[in-house]
Amino acid sequence: MTQFRPCIDLHEGQVKQIVGASLRDNDATAVRTNFQSELPAAYYAERYREDGLSGGHLIQLGPGNEAAAREALGAYPGGLQVGGGISVQNAADWLSAGASHVIVTSWLFDKFGNFQPKRLDQLVAEVGADRLVIDLSCRAANAPDGPTWRVTMNRWQTESSLEVNALVLGDLASQCAEFLVHAADVEGKSEGIDGALVALLGEAAPIPVTYAGGACSIDDLARVEALSGGRVDLTIGSALDIFGGSGASYVDCVAWNRRR
Repeated sequence: MTQFRPCIDLHEGQVKQIVGASLRDNDATAVRTNFQSELPAAYYAERYREDGLSGGHLIQLGPGNEAAAREALGAYPGGLQVGGGISVQNAADWLSAGASHVIVTSWLFDKFGNFQPKRLDQLVAEVGADRLVIDLSCRAANAPDGPTWRVTMNRWQTESSLEVNALVLGDLASQCAEFLVHAADVEGKSEGIDGALVALLGEAAPIPVTYAGGACSIDDLARVEALSGGRVDLTIGSALDIFGGSGASYVDCVAWNRRR
């Protein structure tokens, strides 16, 4: 059954909701921020712990977020996955800091966006597949046979060589515990989910998947459940009232999980 999965997005040390496609390394003014909290990341982590929400992702969007991330993990040890700058050099340390899993994307690719399987092997050897989440956040492209999706790295700025399809999902499933998939084209816009991508994930992913991007109301939980056969969980970010949104109530999302 589809579950609501919480999130904490950190940018410059603060909890924010950002339009994902607006992040630019060379232009800080391009960032479109939907919400910036006056509360620390640890507040949200503690709230998720009190409400029994597990498996949420804590994402560091660029530098300057490590202290806030560690405080959040300390507030909810074992309850949050952490991503952003994860590599074989620091993965074990983040687990020791309280993360249930580490989430990795960019380190699995070279600077040109070519997937490096040996790096994944190294990370699995370091922390174990059961503590690893592979982030397959992607952008859509039109193709003659229908839409395709290509993984994006470097905070959704760089398109990689890796497609999100049944073959790739099957090949990677044995090397991680879960997939996290942001639909980068709609991330932070609260204008609707990528239903075709959700359907693909539900049909082809042999392990748990959390989808994020575009959710605009509590009704999207039921839509994801229907499209994926209940095999994909949903994160709601910018539309959520605790992040300044008006489309979805956090209390209602917690109640959704409890009914399941």
